[in-house]
Amino acid sequence: MKKQKRKGLSIKIKAMLIILLIPITVTIFILTAIIWTGLNNQELIRKSASALLDIGERHTATSIPEEYIPIYKEAAEVYGIPWTLLAAHHRIETRFSTMDPLLSPVGAEGHMQFMPCTFVGWTYPGCSGLGKGEIPEKDKTNPAIIKEYGGYGVDGNGDGIADPYDIEDAIFSAANYLSKSGAADGDLEKAIFNYNRSEKYVQDVLRFFNEFEVQRVDMEAANK
Repeated sequence: MKKQKRKGLSIKIKAMLIILLIPITVTIFILTAIIWTGLNNQELIRKSASALLDIGERHTATSIPEEYIPIYKEAAEVYGIPWTLLAAHHRIETRFSTMDPLLSPVGAEGHMQFMPCTFVGWTYPGCSGLGKGEIPEKDKTNPAIIKEYGGYGVDGNGDGIADPYDIEDAIFSAANYLSKSGAADGDLEKAIFNYNRSEKYVQDVLRFFNEFEVQRVDMEAANK
C-alpha cells in the first residue's frame, strides 16, 4: 500500500500565523532590549531606586503631624528656641511617637527619650553610668523632686506631674534641655550634641530641622 502524504499547512494559513506572530516577536524584542539596557546601566538603576526611596522617605518621614505643632510652638516660645528643632528631635527620637514601646533598650523613656537621671537630675541618689538609675515612679514624675535634683523634666500641661510619657511634658522637657544646652543662644549644634553625644545624631537632627524650616516658611506663607 502506498503511504498517504501528510497534508501540511496551506500557504494561506502559514501567512496568517506569521502575521499574528509578528507583534509578539516585536514585543519580546523590545522588552529584552529594555531589560538588557537596564542591567548594563547600574547607575540608572541606582538613581531611580534612590529617587523612589527619597520620595517615600519624604512622604512618610518628614511630614510633621499637625496635632503636635501647637505644642512645639508653645514650648519653643517659653524656652526661646525654634519649634522646628523640637519637631526634628521628636522625629528622630520616636518617629513622632509611633515607636512602640516608647522605651529604648538602654532605658530612655517617653516621647522624647529622656534617660531617667537626665529627667530627674543627676544628683539624685544612685544616678550614674548611662543614667537609668533606680528612681521610683513617684519621684520620677514629681516636679518638686526634679527641681531639687536639677533635672530637666517639666510639667508642661500644669497637672502637677512631669511625665516623660505625656506628650506635652515630654516636649516641654526637651525644650528646657535644648534651651539650657545652647539652643536659646543660637548654638543648635552644641544643644543637639548634648542631647545625644553623636556627630551622626547631630547631622540627622539638623537635616530634619532644615527640612522643617522650609515647611514652616511654606506654612506661614500659606496663612498670610
